[in-house]
Amino acid sequence: MRRLDTRDPGFEAGFAALLDMARDTTARVDGAVAEIIARVRAEGDAALLDLTARFDRWQPRDAAALRVTAGEIDAATASIPAALMAALDTAAARIETFHRAQMPADITVPDPAGLTLGMRWGAVDAAGLYVPGGKAAYPSSVLMNAIPARVAGVPRVAMVVPTPDGELNPLVLAAARRAGVTEVWRIGGAQAVAALAWGTASLAPVDKITGPGNAYVAEAKRQVFGRVGIDSIAGPSEVVVLADGAQDPARVAMDLLAQAEHDEAAQSILLTDSPALADAVPAAVEAALATLPRAAIAGESWRRHGAVILVRDWDEGAALTDRLAPEHLQIMTADPAALFARIRHAGAAFLGPWCPEALGDYVAGPNHVLPTGRTARFASGLSVFDFLKRTTWIAAEEAGLRATGPAAVALARAEGLEAHARSIAERIGMG
Repeated sequence: MRRLDTRDPGFEAGFAALLDMARDTTARVDGAVAEIIARVRAEGDAALLDLTARFDRWQPRDAAALRVTAGEIDAATASIPAALMAALDTAAARIETFHRAQMPADITVPDPAGLTLGMRWGAVDAAGLYVPGGKAAYPSSVLMNAIPARVAGVPRVAMVVPTPDGELNPLVLAAARRAGVTEVWRIGGAQAVAALAWGTASLAPVDKITGPGNAYVAEAKRQVFGRVGIDSIAGPSEVVVLADGAQDPARVAMDLLAQAEHDEAAQSILLTDSPALADAVPAAVEAALATLPRAAIAGESWRRHGAVILVRDWDEGAALTDRLAPEHLQIMTADPAALFARIRHAGAAFLGPWCPEALGDYVAGPNHVLPTGRTARFASGLSVFDFLKRTTWIAAEEAGLRATGPAAVALARAEGLEAHARSIAERIGMG
């Protein structure tokens, strides 16, 4: 764990090293992923069957066995305890409410020159959702990916999920049913991304792929981009916590560990203006680690990638936060809203000591699929907009073309595009 102090002469070098820290896999997987994609394109279902047997350690009898049946989803849903199903319903309802509020309206703009201008929104025809199934199964990710697609109006939502040793998490299937997923496939890894992008005899291709995965999944999404749209190239999870001296060190420690337990490459950073809190939180982290089932993962993440940064004041804290551009930003200060107003770059923010980031992971409503690796400088979290397209339109009568056309003719001829010019000029008698 790194300890930095903005008062130290070497702070800027230490902070730059923190920004440049590599937290993803050091292995190059681009070649291996390219081979998998090529196999799926060439061999289709046969490649999926072989790669599923190889990587997930179970042998489907045929391509039809890769698709989860409605009966299996029924049985899985029926097996969920009532209280857990109620929690799933609560999360789904809240996520849907928030995402419905995002839906944009079409616009029509009458133009004084006589044109009518407009823009309409429409959903993609099919979306593919990747749901991790390796170290942990995440029904919450099903809700966060599928519900925005359904709210946007996507008619076909295909979910792929790896099934190590042939096992499926029942709550993942129940979440798929609750979120309106139209088909579920027992396929994971780069081969699943390739199948969604290019299609096979059994699995029709989609137009947009969303959802997190391991290094192979991320690289596959990178390689199929252009054939299909993608949400982002997701990296390890991260949180920056801004906390003043009034905060409970044990609670701050648990908020940091809530991200650290995701993955050994996750990153948790505390910024504080309190020397006492800067001293107390690392000790509280070590005490809390002794109580966590995923202590090995969380401890490795904290020791390799964690940091405590002591700042002079919150002007410095806000400026450093913008440079970090974190996926998750948790603000626990006397006036969190005022401090948040001074920060421009974060995937999602959680304001106040009673708003831990974990609330947003499950039931608050905004999406938990967020930009990582400082990409919050230019990217946003998943929303209905990821499943929508904009189409602009123009309607013109003769008067409108006569009013605006001469300027277009002049510009077209300045660019040396005479056919462009004449397509207008000959309509309005310009020659």
